[in-house]
Amino acid sequence: MLKKLYGKARGLVSALWREVAKFGTVGGISFVIDNGVTLLLMHGVMSGSEAKARFVGATVATLFSWAANRYWTFRHRRQANMAREFGMFFLINGIGIGISTGFTAIAKYGLGIQDKNLLFAAGVVGIVVATVVRFLAYRFWVFTAEHPSKRVPSAERELVHAAPGAAETLSGAVPETVPGGSRDTSPAA
Repeated sequence: MLKKLYGKARGLVSALWREVAKFGTVGGISFVIDNGVTLLLMHGVMSGSEAKARFVGATVATLFSWAANRYWTFRHRRQANMAREFGMFFLINGIGIGISTGFTAIAKYGLGIQDKNLLFAAGVVGIVVATVVRFLAYRFWVFTAEHPSKRVPSAERELVHAAPGAAETLSGAVPETVPGGSRDTSPAA
């Protein structure tokens, strides 16, 4: 029983770690997009409007992030209703943009900071805070539908096909035989 619990915990940590790593990669690219656009705007057409520049940079990065997270990071957890998922994603990102823009606005208007580098740094701190909020929201509210092929750990799926009956030792469940002699590896509801 302890081995079974350990195996399940290990599988959960492994799956979560893969999601965190992919989320981090998408986040790193989004960070570059967000800050690149923000810097260009802060030193160009939006000079003097640092909070607005941060808002535009974050919005562009959010568009990239939605596509990358939907089709790569959480591809196995996509919802069937893309419009609902898209709406929830942008609601969560609106909160994230509010956090990162808010840090810049508080630094400029609340603390009276005028140095562009310090205002930029305040936005970066806001991005870090918003990133933690985003990951938790994406994982538990936005990308919540689990793809059927991901319900059974891959090692267990391979055992079922390689040695029928061997999967019972891992899962404790006996896969049902379906017409045609193949085994159903999905968990019983």
